[in-house]
Amino acid sequence: MTVRQPHPIEVRSYEILRSRVDLSPMPPLWRAVAERVIHATADLEYAVDLVTTEDFLVQGWSALRSGAPIVTDEHMTAAGISARETACHADDPAAARMARAAGITRPAAAVRIAYSEVGPGAVWVVGSAPEAIFEIIARRVRPALVVGTPVGFVGAAEAKEALRASGLPQLSNVSEKGGPAVAAAAVNALLYFEQAPQPFGQGTSAHGQGTSAYGQGAYGQGAFEQGAP
Repeated sequence: MTVRQPHPIEVRSYEILRSRVDLSPMPPLWRAVAERVIHATADLEYAVDLVTTEDFLVQGWSALRSGAPIVTDEHMTAAGISARETACHADDPAAARMARAAGITRPAAAVRIAYSEVGPGAVWVVGSAPEAIFEIIARRVRPALVVGTPVGFVGAAEAKEALRASGLPQLSNVSEKGGPAVAAAAVNALLYFEQAPQPFGQGTSAHGQGTSAYGQGAYGQGAFEQGAP
């Protein structure tokens, strides 16, 4: 396996973000995801805005290592995932036809087409379309992981809240912000992570079931300390 060599600008970016926010108490995959999202956005608030569990991330990481398909809601999300090919039916004419015939949105139709193609066990990545999240929940796609970070004032926060309530393995964020760059950064963090992480148990720790202190703002106590390692 070829060891990834980060660009010097990326190295310097990580040095700066680690001097401004201390994420060292986080479990390893969660820290890797949070740091890459902050690196991609220059937004330190993602340290307390992301919601997931280490168990969910281990499941997604393991699936990706085993070659699980990655499905994205749009091409901007797909373009940001640099290490793997993805399936994306956003511009598929069949999705437009299905949307008209079934009276659903095009992102929802794209989810149906993708699921018929990849089946259960895929990693689903939504950076823009709240409707895709609702369809993933409704279709019961049995994902390895859903990364859901759509951005916007209409439906985005509600879709992410529904994803957290669904019981599906997920990574999302609480606020209305997000976008394709955030979703892609989270997936890239899993793809770049080399060391095998250890599961934290079935939601019995402080990181369980999407109610972690990291995702609900409590981590903000001491999170933004100057001079953190």
